[in-house]
Amino acid sequence: MATPRAATGGSVLNRALTHRAAKPLVFVLCLGPFAALLYGAVVGTLGANPAEHLIRATGDWTLRFLCIVLAVTPLRVLAGLPALARWRRMLGLFVFFYAALHLLCYAWFDMGFELADIVVDIAKRPFILVGFAAFLGLTLLAATSFNRAIRALGGRRWQALHRSVYGIAGLALLHFFWMRSGKNDFAEVAVYGAIIAALLGWRLWRRLRARAGSQARPA
Repeated sequence: MATPRAATGGSVLNRALTHRAAKPLVFVLCLGPFAALLYGAVVGTLGANPAEHLIRATGDWTLRFLCIVLAVTPLRVLAGLPALARWRRMLGLFVFFYAALHLLCYAWFDMGFELADIVVDIAKRPFILVGFAAFLGLTLLAATSFNRAIRALGGRRWQALHRSVYGIAGLALLHFFWMRSGKNDFAEVAVYGAIIAALLGWRLWRRLRARAGSQARPA
């Protein structure tokens, strides 16, 4: 049972999260990485290879926002913050936004928008294929994240579809792993892997506990 102080803190945070100024503020904060990269590209502060910096940075921010989205439900449950649920859709769309920027930077800087070369590269290089598959999955989730899509699909089918975000997270992590394997640089891969494993492990533990509880109830 939560202590009065914890309950009071949760209540204050819930009120802050539902304040009318909160959503615009979070939206601006989520655009912060994009604004910083755009500014760096304009003023030339992205290092000796700005194209590579943009490709890698947009990929990194895609993974970070994916971790944030996966953390919403655990934080909502463990911290007693139901108001966090209202942020999940917007944060999920920012995952797609940064993934689209990542793909755009690759298509522009690496491939010069040559569609035939892009298709060949996707088919030839497994880590590009895996990353593209993750992007297609994110596109489907973004396209069905609105109320009209929820009504059209029905709540149960919509939830089943959006649980594929767990598989998408695995594909994104594999894409990142293969990209870093060329330089034997796995430190960041291990960090993201541990975060995603912990978040998905919590969900699995909660589901198994709920199933065990339902089976233990008398008929």
